[in-house]
Amino acid sequence: MNSRLDYAKVSPGGYKAFGGVYALIQGSGLPKELIYLVYLRVSQINGCAYCIDMHSRDLLKSGVAVDKLVLVPVWRDAGAMFNNRERVALAWAETVTQVSETNVPEADFEFAAAEFNAKELADLTYAISLMNVFNRLSIAFRTPPAAALNVVSAA
Repeated sequence: MNSRLDYAKVSPGGYKAFGGVYALIQGSGLPKELIYLVYLRVSQINGCAYCIDMHSRDLLKSGVAVDKLVLVPVWRDAGAMFNNRERVALAWAETVTQVSETNVPEADFEFAAAEFNAKELADLTYAISLMNVFNRLSIAFRTPPAAALNVVSAA
């Protein structure tokens, strides 16, 4: 895949603004593993190779087992592999990411609000929204995943 343009380089102000949201999320108090799981699931839904690669690597670096990582797309069928907060966060990530189809039903909101306090739910939704933005940027401008670059450079 050839990159169309480096959006961070040609518009650093926009990238910096989104970076501020990223920093807010990282300092929100939500566990980093939970955030990365949500980032990965959102990126899987959107089909963003760059972000799937990045957040899979983030999760592996943070010590998440490969067994858990490969089950993220089918988390509902993974039994106790995901704890309750992770399951609720992944469900919320799916309904918010697919907003044009789901319209985020009241039942989905109530399910998430029963597990996360108001600040946590707002921060989680910022994380989901931010990843949707980065997915769209990476897909639109064809940002290649690191794994693909490593294959090309090794060839």
